[in-house]
Amino acid sequence: MASRPGKTAPRLLQDLLSYDPLHPAPNNRNILTNSAPRYADGAQPPSMVARNTCRHSFMNKADQCSLPFSDARPDASTYYKVAAFCQECRCHLDLEVNVPISQGGQACPNFENPLHHFRYVSQKSSSRGKSHGEHWTDEQCFECTSLTCGIIITIRISAPRLTPEFVGLLTDQKKIDERARAAFKDDPERFKAELTPPPVTTVLRTFQTYLSDSLKTLEVKRFSALNKRFLTCLGDPCSQMLKYFGFTYSQADHSWTLPQPDKSLETPTQDPLRILLQDVEEEIKVLLSKRPWQEKAELNIQFLPPPSIKELERSLGCLDYEKNVFSRKAVDLTVEEHPYYASLGAVADFSDKLLLFAYDRQRLCDPDNAPYYLECLQDLAKGRESESLQTQVAIMESEGQISRRDVGKAYAYFQLDPQSKDLDDEYILNVFQSRVVDAPRQESEMRQKLRIIGQIRRSDKIQHVASNTVSTYEQALAWLNADENTGDEFIVTMLTVKLGDNKNDTEIGRNAVSIIAEKRNSEALRSWLKTGELGEVEMDVGQAYTRLGIEDRTLEDDMILTTFEIRVQEAPSQLQDLRQALKAIAKSTGSRRIETFLGTGMVSPEHVPSEWPVGLENIGNTCYLNSLLQFYFTVKPLRNLILDFDQFRMEMTPENLQRKQVGSRKVTIKEVERAQKFVYELQRLFRSLIAARTSSITPEHELARLTLISSDNEEAFRRMSMVSGDGRPSIGEINGAPFIGPLGPPQSSQDMDVDGDLLNQDRRQKADGDNSSEATLVDPPAYDDTDYTTINATDLEQQQQIFEDKENLAPIKAVGSEHPSSPNHPEPLHVSSPSKLNVQETLPISNGEHVYQASDIVMTNGLSSPPQSEKPIAPDRPPPVPPRPKTTEQSKKAPNDVELGAQQDVTEVIANVLFQMQCAVKPLSIDSSGEQIDQIKDLFFGKTRSYIEAGRNIRTKEEFFSDIKVDVASGPRDIYSALDGAFDVQEVVVERTSARQYALISLLPPILQIQVQRVQFDQAKGASYKSDAKLGLEETIYLDRYMVSTDSALMERREESWKWKDQLRVLEARRTALTKTDMDIDLPDALDLAKGYLSSIQGSEDDDLIIINPDLTQTLEQKASEVRDEVRDIESGIKDLKAQIASQFTDLRKLPYRLHSVFIHRGSVSFGHYWIYIHDFERNLWRKYNDGYVTEVKDRAEVFEQDSFHPATPYFLVYVRDSEQVTLVDSVCRDIPPQEPESDPVDAWAGEMETDDQPVQDIKVDWAGIPLGTTHASDDWDSKGAFNPNGW
Repeated sequence: MASRPGKTAPRLLQDLLSYDPLHPAPNNRNILTNSAPRYADGAQPPSMVARNTCRHSFMNKADQCSLPFSDARPDASTYYKVAAFCQECRCHLDLEVNVPISQGGQACPNFENPLHHFRYVSQKSSSRGKSHGEHWTDEQCFECTSLTCGIIITIRISAPRLTPEFVGLLTDQKKIDERARAAFKDDPERFKAELTPPPVTTVLRTFQTYLSDSLKTLEVKRFSALNKRFLTCLGDPCSQMLKYFGFTYSQADHSWTLPQPDKSLETPTQDPLRILLQDVEEEIKVLLSKRPWQEKAELNIQFLPPPSIKELERSLGCLDYEKNVFSRKAVDLTVEEHPYYASLGAVADFSDKLLLFAYDRQRLCDPDNAPYYLECLQDLAKGRESESLQTQVAIMESEGQISRRDVGKAYAYFQLDPQSKDLDDEYILNVFQSRVVDAPRQESEMRQKLRIIGQIRRSDKIQHVASNTVSTYEQALAWLNADENTGDEFIVTMLTVKLGDNKNDTEIGRNAVSIIAEKRNSEALRSWLKTGELGEVEMDVGQAYTRLGIEDRTLEDDMILTTFEIRVQEAPSQLQDLRQALKAIAKSTGSRRIETFLGTGMVSPEHVPSEWPVGLENIGNTCYLNSLLQFYFTVKPLRNLILDFDQFRMEMTPENLQRKQVGSRKVTIKEVERAQKFVYELQRLFRSLIAARTSSITPEHELARLTLISSDNEEAFRRMSMVSGDGRPSIGEINGAPFIGPLGPPQSSQDMDVDGDLLNQDRRQKADGDNSSEATLVDPPAYDDTDYTTINATDLEQQQQIFEDKENLAPIKAVGSEHPSSPNHPEPLHVSSPSKLNVQETLPISNGEHVYQASDIVMTNGLSSPPQSEKPIAPDRPPPVPPRPKTTEQSKKAPNDVELGAQQDVTEVIANVLFQMQCAVKPLSIDSSGEQIDQIKDLFFGKTRSYIEAGRNIRTKEEFFSDIKVDVASGPRDIYSALDGAFDVQEVVVERTSARQYALISLLPPILQIQVQRVQFDQAKGASYKSDAKLGLEETIYLDRYMVSTDSALMERREESWKWKDQLRVLEARRTALTKTDMDIDLPDALDLAKGYLSSIQGSEDDDLIIINPDLTQTLEQKASEVRDEVRDIESGIKDLKAQIASQFTDLRKLPYRLHSVFIHRGSVSFGHYWIYIHDFERNLWRKYNDGYVTEVKDRAEVFEQDSFHPATPYFLVYVRDSEQVTLVDSVCRDIPPQEPESDPVDAWAGEMETDDQPVQDIKVDWAGIPLGTTHASDDWDSKGAFNPNGW
């Protein structure tokens, strides 16, 4: 049987009560036969019933039923029938139960199957005559899915016997009055005493009497057509109705003879006429029951027959099934059950046992959708608060069952689209293998995700790779990344490298070595498996060349080293094995150059160590940290400040602390101490980068901790445990509590939400005016009503210079009102999506009486934050890992590695770093607001001036900014188009008055930082995503166009450019309307397809097809041509406007800035890798800093272009003032101390040390060549944990 879900008997019965064939659901879904729609968490499930659907209340038709006994068990001769009618809509139901004669086994319910589980059988179902007014019948067939049962259920629903016309004759008082008055008029003498027409109840009872006599009286019975009661109640207008129901009229004596149905006592009744008359009589009772109580009180109205629900339940085998016990809870019967119940074919009152039964049957019948059914069960178990059910779910998960959420997360983890037609197993495995190479420490997690994908795709190939099992010689070699030419000694080496990434694979690895040992009959490998010792075996030179993939043994040293570099980049985890091969070649050829290369660790032989930067090793998903540290190291003034920090260090006197204000707030002594500790750690790293003899060094954990977490969040982290289940270490501990990952900039302590989502709290906008981490570096200063000056437009020129000297504020582009209906909180006009500057405060606006924050202003062509009552915007990355219990062994282990559970944003770390450096140094000066001015502020902070124009009034405000945010979410754009979004005019509403807002730069920083906003939130999917849209970079940008100026001609140019952009938006919107359809094809193509289809109908010889107006196809063709012409005109207009916009300011070139650094990210919102490109202005080359590797960029397209497939995208840009590039940045700063003569250069790679009686060990050293962990004289921390700078 095909994979198709079913439903249990109670579910079938519940759906039957809502099944109305005359009123289908809006989406044409059939609640009885179609499977329940897939429900997405948080979405509105599609309705399975129409609004006017009848909720049936069925009543028995006893003579037509064949009901089971209370203790009867179905067998091969079983036939049950429940006949009923609905007391609401009067439709008729026949439910028949048949057991196939050939069916053996035990029918449900039984021990294994406590209920029937039915599936729809379309081949045995039919629907006839559903047009309104016609007698229709809808027949549906279902079969029990149990192999031991096989009961067949036939559900037949038919239309009421009394058509709307007949009902009108019997219940329309106006028609009754007309019939009665006609009878009075024809024979007034006879009806002299009866001049009042009968009520509806009398008419119905009269007709009911005729029907009852027909069914109960054995003799033939007649009545006169001239009978006074007949004439006033029915008369000649009802003659057609009477004939339809079997009444016969005699013209000779003007009489009516009652119908003559079969009056035998056989049940269920088989005579069609008797069934017809019984059905009509029951419908008459329904009509009588719905009459007003005043009418019914005058007659002895019979009660309706008993409900048939018990008979239906008994026939379906679900009478008194086990129900859920709602202890101490009130059940709200007005609340609809969760749609997950329908998806499982269950009902809400099922016991946990029956819910599990329904789940098991659905998984068995519809294995393709098993993950969705597990998701249903997971959420129902949680919603029912059932401990036993949640336990069963946990067992299922441990057994490898997966949910729909698991599947979605697995595909998203690898950035795969499960709906893509091009997605095959090979492609998925290729993506997996590339990810493992990039991030070997995450291989275990990747295999878990791959297993889920293989399971849902039913791919043995994928599941085999994911399971990481080894059973053959070929699989053993593949698991170790080896081949048949790999020597035994390197088999063990490769196993060691492999297990270095994941110790959990030890058993698999030993099994792989065992298989290889047996295949090769290798005593060496067998000895290693038993004793753990293989013996010293040098790699054969032939194996060495083969290992490096070199066929020509006459290659020059340069080519050999280049090949080695390529192999290392392809497989960094095999470095040691590759070095052994290179060492063997060096020994064989006597190459001093290769030996020197092995000793210095420099990747490229042409790079002299003293002229090449040092890499930073990744200590656990810290690629973003490494990128940031490399960038700071190249900033010459900052590097000098760090290296000579004692000259700039702030003395912690009470006077200095009293006036210390950073980010418009007071700084505590604890924060200053911590900040100075951070700078000394940074100083230690910088010294190592200058003096290291190796190609890379490892950052200290303490530096990572201080960089990635702000002081105000330390208390919060004490309340969180984020140690992963596999026992891998974290960055460090705060009072014994391990923590993971960087946080954003520090908040003031009173605003700190220690119980919130710590990794996301910086991004949440606060009601008190604090900006998110994307919008601010430090806390906002306080403002009063006097901070704004209102300027009349006629005085603007005279006052312009004055305002250029004022403190400015950057525009806030993404602010919304919490009270859109309030008169003080303006409404939006229209929508677009500009960028915003990273500023230090929201923008107050004064009207002379009140000061409104920028959060009260709705940028009508900007992104507005939703009101609190709306659904909150989801965070742009996953929440932190929930706490897990810590083992005793783990709690005693000192942290020695970095583990970051969630991908972080470089800009968050930048905010914390800049804040701490400002806290650590003494001020150069103090501005009028008390803010500290220092070297950090002078290097990285500029000022913007924001304007709000309302009529002839212009309001301005200045403020510092640390970076400019540009948006690429709406599509690819060049750097100027992106920057324009931060400064273009915005239409806002202030005090119910339309106004304009725009921004200009009043002071440029020497180092200009630009953040590229790529994380967006998809409202439809309810999830964040990363935009990979291309951002076109320029080596040099000119910022004249964005500067404050008294030149009126420049302002006119800006106005003209803004006007063109408005026109461009209109044209682009029109193009979208003309080209985009729901079918993802252009509108002209859709019109062509429609024309082609209609033409094919016209050319067909089928007489049953509809007639097509011949002018219609011509109209479609003409319309398609018109749309194409309009689109061509629009495209031309868009091209011209873009050219005009692009060339508007090209002649302004007095303020050049050169591109210095490009932070790159490849991956998704929740997964990926950072590296950085840094330009060396002195040598005119670009370098790629990828963790421990620093390489030269041979092709500049690598920096300035993006791949079309999973591109590496710029996330953060740094431009430097062109006139000061020599003094601002310096990419290479090296001073390597002489190497000690006793060291063997061949074995000096990365701190390796070898003795006669000890194996080679990998010992990490600091800049002075001292093994890490050794106490330095400079490590001057007293017993209380306070820092003593005297040792530095």
